[in-house]
Amino acid sequence: MTSKKKPVRKTKKSAKTPTTPRIAVLIADDHSVVREGLASLIGRKPDMTVVGEASNGREAVDLWKQCRPDVTLLDLRMPELDGVSAIKEIRAGDEDARIIVLTTFDGDEDIYRAIQAGAKGYLLKDAPREALMDSIRRVHAGETCVPVHLAVKLAERVSGETLSAREIEVLKLIAQGKSNKEIGSALFISEGTVKSHVKAIFAKMNVISRTEAVANATRRGLIQL
Repeated sequence: MTSKKKPVRKTKKSAKTPTTPRIAVLIADDHSVVREGLASLIGRKPDMTVVGEASNGREAVDLWKQCRPDVTLLDLRMPELDGVSAIKEIRAGDEDARIIVLTTFDGDEDIYRAIQAGAKGYLLKDAPREALMDSIRRVHAGETCVPVHLAVKLAERVSGETLSAREIEVLKLIAQGKSNKEIGSALFISEGTVKSHVKAIFAKMNVISRTEAVANATRRGLIQL
């Protein structure tokens, strides 16, 4: 007797799972140790890749134009071009650019200026690693990411009284130790006008001395010493 051949079963070819493109990240920080650390950390994530590293604000803008990253991590205080100015230049090229400020400065004025310029996230450098990774993913997805304690400072800044440009000029000269007379000469205004500005500064900042005003302004990011 001849044995019957068993029919050969055709196996279905498994459909290939489409691969999700990795999030392209540009890092801008003037400290090489910080850049290298961030690049190493991000490079280990399967859904992210570093496409460029900039050591100053001007280089950050130039590299952004070349690489067109999905997300940019940007320090606030950098040489040649500060973080806020870099944000403005980048967004002038693409208003949908997704930028996260990663800095050591948590003054309400710093946060306000960065968000107002168009940053989609604001984190401090001592934030947990996974918080940073989560922020990159969320900002890439179109969300705005500001930690609660920083959002509170931002709300206080928005709701509080704002110093005028002239009052900030006066405050900067106060920080340099100049007298009312010297401030008046520097700004070409009378000593009486300077006194009026100083009084307004004290009232808006809720302080009672020049030293306290300077300390408060420095902490908030209104002036830099």
